[in-house]
Amino acid sequence: MERGLKFIASGELGRLAKWLRILGYDASYFEPTRRGELIIQSLREGRMILTRNSSLKDHRGLKMVYIKSDLVKDQLKQTIDELKLKISERDLFTRCVICNHPLEDIAKKGLSKKVPPYVFKTMEHFRRCPLCKRIYWAGTHWNRVKEFVASLGVLKK
Repeated sequence: MERGLKFIASGELGRLAKWLRILGYDASYFEPTRRGELIIQSLREGRMILTRNSSLKDHRGLKMVYIKSDLVKDQLKQTIDELKLKISERDLFTRCVICNHPLEDIAKKGLSKKVPPYVFKTMEHFRRCPLCKRIYWAGTHWNRVKEFVASLGVLKK
């Protein structure tokens, strides 16, 4: 499937939504009070539903993946495999993991008071979420994420 695919994860799949964002996919997270709200939002925004709710899996006319496992690693692998998602290193950390907005590159200049001193001294490349203003850099978490994704056997260079 194409990179433009958008997801909406039901309430029990917040960690899956976060991992899809880390991989560069538009993945909203929704805790509806009623199942119908999730369906309406998915149709309105053209999003594929990711759910563990078995009552939704037989609903006709919806783009949906019924997630089988409770484990996020298995959930992510199932989503990638079933939808034939392309995972590439260049797409990692291109969306805000908090608010799902695309990140933008920003200059290091002016960040000395906004990031820890050691980070400012040792990092050259930064990204920022224009919506929530969170700042990102390739710290130690970057390698852990790459190792995790590599363990799924899906990462393309």
